Amino acid sequence: MDFRAIQTEVDASYLYKILADTESDPAVAKVFREMSEIEHSHALAFLKKNNLTESQLPAPSSRAKILRTIGKVFGNDYILGVLMDTEKSVASSVATARKQYNSEASLSDTAHVTILRNILSNHKGMAGTNLARFEKRHRSVGGNALRAAVLGGNDGLVSNFSLVMGVAGANIGQQEVLLTGLAGLLAGALSMALGEWISVKSSQELYENQMQLEMEELETNPEGEERELALIYISKGIDESQARKMAKDVIADKEKAHQVLVREELGINSEDLEGSAMEAAVSSFVLFAVGAIIPVIPFFFISGIQAVLLSATLSAIGLFAIGSAITLFTNKSVWYSGFRQVIFGLLAAAITFGIGRLIGVSVAG
Repeated sequence: MDFRAIQTEVDASYLYKILADTESDPAVAKVFREMSEIEHSHALAFLKKNNLTESQLPAPSSRAKILRTIGKVFGNDYILGVLMDTEKSVASSVATARKQYNSEASLSDTAHVTILRNILSNHKGMAGTNLARFEKRHRSVGGNALRAAVLGGNDGLVSNFSLVMGVAGANIGQQEVLLTGLAGLLAGALSMALGEWISVKSSQELYENQMQLEMEELETNPEGEERELALIYISKGIDESQARKMAKDVIADKEKAHQVLVREELGINSEDLEGSAMEAAVSSFVLFAVGAIIPVIPFFFISGIQAVLLSATLSAIGLFAIGSAITLFTNKSVWYSGFRQVIFGLLAAAITFGIGRLIGVSVAG
């Protein structure tokens, strides 16, 4: 049997219980607690299916415990973000299997996030404001921010490790290798920061421009906007007469109408405009720099083959750590992901080292 399925359910139950125990809103906490119970029941069902007893239920994995620690330090939205990624992955696997064996879909196939959404929608004690707050948190960048941190460090480490090895392979002096490594760190980090700043800023400016155009259309042609909004409601399955009444009521208040049209017609949420381009740029700079400094460290103190070997060792450790961190999102084996990252990183560095050696010998000759 696949014990990973049971472990996934146990970890999800454990993490949802953490969310429930630390949630200040009683209604939202109850939702998390119900989800924990659902996940626990899934784990027990897997055990029963494989003729195992409840006493054989595994404890939460080290991965889940690490996530708990991350949640304590950075906030539990990180835990929620990773849980959502896990649930989407499980749902995708089930859908693929259904398609492969040509079997009919079942309600239980859907992602646990859908079950959670249904609990929220149908829970009598869940006020609309609480539901909206949860949905906003559900879309939070907790998991994505953590993933960005891991991938940013990986980019810095792999790119600068390859650069340093290429220059070291050419047999030039310690100072030159050190200067190249620091230049690569600075250039890469600045490039990442600028790219992130432009990305966030341009998205915000695009949204603002679209919102302004929507306001102009609303002011110059409110009847047309009312018809468009009614059609949007109708397309969602709302009865035509009710949809047109809803649209008419919304258009009566220009500010409210603008907000609704921006959300319904353009698909823009107010949170999309709240991100700081400068914060994103600084974060990208720091994350890249943290990874990029690792292969450079030995060249501050030693030179020659000793520095090369120590740089490769430190970089391999960093690559393994990054590969291990990635398993927080993939739930794969730590050893598999860690060593895979090490092999790819060392291979890239070996290629650039060889090229540097060839070019160095050619120039010297």
